[in-house]
Amino acid sequence: MASTILTSIGLPVLVRLLSEALGSVDTPVTKGASKALDAVDAAIRAGQVTPDQVAEANRHAEAMARMKLEENTANLSEINRSLRAEIVSDDTYIRRMRPTFGYLMALTWAAQMFGVAYVIIFDTERAGAVMSAMGSLSAIWAVGLSVLGIYVYKRSEDKKILPFSQSTLPSPPSPVKAKEVIVWND
Repeated sequence: MASTILTSIGLPVLVRLLSEALGSVDTPVTKGASKALDAVDAAIRAGQVTPDQVAEANRHAEAMARMKLEENTANLSEINRSLRAEIVSDDTYIRRMRPTFGYLMALTWAAQMFGVAYVIIFDTERAGAVMSAMGSLSAIWAVGLSVLGIYVYKRSEDKKILPFSQSTLPSPPSPVKAKEVIVWND
């Protein structure tokens, strides 16, 4: 995407857009970045940065964007390869890893919530400390729930892509002829 923007509008326009976007965010860091980009824009407009230098910067930015795209493509390819290997695996546990992880996450979350509810109701003096400690677990929960979200998303995608016979959905009933009338077996 960045390479498309750079090739169609070029670095000077991108510098102006980033400067305006960062300038609208009210933090010292973004305001400073906006001022620096304004200085770059002013130098380009004043001719202190030659068109050849701008063209070289455009080429460099395009090359960097291409490298990032290739890196992301390789990462996604590896993830998809491992998910495909999981799907076709003959090992029952490997195929059931996503549901197992989901059930464990649900049970762990329920246990934590019941524990917190118990402390809030029956041991209110320590409720503040428990709630504070629970906040410390937010990073762990974010990782676990992110993994679970990816699992759920990929499984939904698998069900759309796989042929009907390979998905976990029941197969359709087969027709049986009886006296020239088709009867469906269940």
